[in-house]
Order: sequence, then structure tokens, then C-alpha cells
Amino acid sequence: MKRAGLICLAGAILALSACDQLNTPSAEKTAQSKKEKSAAAAANIPAAVGEQLGTPMAERIAVVSLLNKRNGQTRDFEIKPGESVRFGKVVLLVRACERTAPWETYADQGAFVRVAVRERPPGTNDSERWRWVFSGWLFKDNPAQNIMQHPVYDVWVKACKMSFPGEEPTPGELAPPSDDDNKPSNAPQSPGKPKADAAPAPAPEPEPDEAPEGDGEATVET
Repeated sequence: MKRAGLICLAGAILALSACDQLNTPSAEKTAQSKKEKSAAAAANIPAAVGEQLGTPMAERIAVVSLLNKRNGQTRDFEIKPGESVRFGKVVLLVRACERTAPWETYADQGAFVRVAVRERPPGTNDSERWRWVFSGWLFKDNPAQNIMQHPVYDVWVKACKMSFPGEEPTPGELAPPSDDDNKPSNAPQSPGKPKADAAPAPAPEPEPDEAPEGDGEATVET
């Protein structure tokens, strides 16, 4: 009786193990299933991770605004990443600019900006010197995320001019040629419509003192 019971128990164990092998997928099938899922997920991604999308960084243009709080004057500058501009006692250096892709949910654009100001060190009567007063990302639609705090100047980003594959040019980037551009240079002008005089060129700005160029770490105090 005991032998018969042991035989029955062994048979039951073998039957259960056989059922588990039938219900458990093999390692090869599991790996193949994971590859298929990964391929399906990758089909919904525009490009591989780490690949730069859209306009190359060196060809993008950041539109940065500068406000002088003393006189209320505002001026816009178009700066490419890696370049800098000087206006009066302020130098604006752009490291990079980015814009969210069209398929992303939250749209925003911004730029990494460094600002140097020629001024007296706070709390002293020393002579003016260049000093970095801000370095970080500034965002157009979320300006409160990072703010430049300075008693005289304010800086913010208005746009990052770039495009993604498949995007149509934004209005104004490719303006249609005017009728005057299509006319030959020796075409006679219509009577009664004299050609307007060209607007006078703006007066040149005074030659500034030596300002930090490029990164400017050698001439600007941190």
C-alpha cells in the first residue's frame, strides 16, 4: 500500500511539473516578445535618444530682450549660441537655446544666458569693473522658473528661432518677394510715384571700453 501511494504521489508531481513547463514561456520566446515590444515603442519615437533634433545648435537664434530700469528703454538682440553682444555697460552671452518639439504637450522655449555688467562692486566706491550678475536658463512661457535679479537691468528670452523636421516655416521667416524685387533695375518708374528717399542710417554707437569677449572669464569677476 505504501509503495502504491508513493508511486501515485510521484506521478502527480511529474504531471504538475509538465503542466508548469507548458504554461511557462521559454527564455527565447520571452526575449523575442521584449524585442517586439521595444520595436513597437520605438516606432512612436521620432528619433533615437541622444540624437539632436531640428536645427543644429550653432544655427539657432535666440531673441533676448534687455531692459534698462532707469530710463525704461528696451532693446531686442538676436544672438546665436556661442556668441555675445554688448550694449552700453551690459554684455549678453548665449550658450544655447531650445524649443519644445511640436509633438510635446507643454510648449515652451528658452535660452541659457550669461549677463555681465560693468559697475562698481556693491557697497564700495571702487572704480567700475566687469562682473557676471546672472548665468542660467531663461524661459519665455515660464519666466518665474528662473529670474535675473538686478537693480538696474532686466533680461528675458522672447524666442528660440529653430525648426523641427516636417515643420513649415513660421510666418515672416520666408517673406514673399515684393513687386519691386521682380522689376529689372533699369525699368522706368511710373509717373506720379517718385521713389521715396531711403531712411537715414542710424548714428554709430560710441566706441565702448574693453568688454569681455566670448566667455569672458578672464576679464569679468565671478
